[in-house]
Amino acid sequence: MEAVLFIGHGSRVSEANEELLRFTRQLAVKFDTLITETCFLEWAFPNVLQGMELCIKQGAKRILLLPIMLFAAGHAKIDIPMVLAQARQKYPNVEFIYETPLGVDKGILPILSELLQAVQPHRKEDTAVLLVGRGSSDPDANSDLYKIARLFWEHTDARWVEVAYYGVTTPLVEEGIERCICLGAKEVIVLPYLLFTGVLISRLKQKLFQINRQYSSIAIRMGGYLGVSDQLVSLFSRRLNQRIKALRNEQRNIYFPKTEFPNKKIYV
Repeated sequence: MEAVLFIGHGSRVSEANEELLRFTRQLAVKFDTLITETCFLEWAFPNVLQGMELCIKQGAKRILLLPIMLFAAGHAKIDIPMVLAQARQKYPNVEFIYETPLGVDKGILPILSELLQAVQPHRKEDTAVLLVGRGSSDPDANSDLYKIARLFWEHTDARWVEVAYYGVTTPLVEEGIERCICLGAKEVIVLPYLLFTGVLISRLKQKLFQINRQYSSIAIRMGGYLGVSDQLVSLFSRRLNQRIKALRNEQRNIYFPKTEFPNKKIYV
């Protein structure tokens, strides 16, 4: 039997965890022939190992681990593989397959366009868009947000699409807004590049309130985060479906049935 284990980050804000569970429930509906469970890396339960055990108790012999995360940083590269190594030792007869986070996927661009449209239906020449990521010590994760920003600039008619991070690395939010203003922007629309609500969303709102007071002549507005949208569910669903099909094709290719040939010469 096959199972899919959705792995969320987890939050101290219960609303954020509820959003993740609502998202994975919608995703699970599309894969109702599989065992599906959801777990969290921190701040909530079940944790990743407990999530694996829930799948195994239901009879799973092959578990696909799908991080509901945007980029491959410390959690995806270190924390989850550490738990995965423990699980492989504990359950040697179960096959564990680890899928990568979303990464740079053009499917995210229409979602960003909708978020921008909700804030500003008619684009202005002097408006800049600032994508704000969580920020990481992992250079790959940080550079991936820049790739997304460039793709979004190509996708939309915004004059500027800039990048900033809430913490850990630079440019920080204040620096990102300052850059937009230096480029000539009279309005800055901040789009949080985050999946769900949580501590960072509330802190970002507070930070922008303070910055707005500093730049009274500049309109600084905040759009919504990615959230539980049909488009995001479809995006993760498509990626998961492609992965499952590839795994099943690999399994079929491994099996070669014995072929009986007649006892006669074959000319080629």
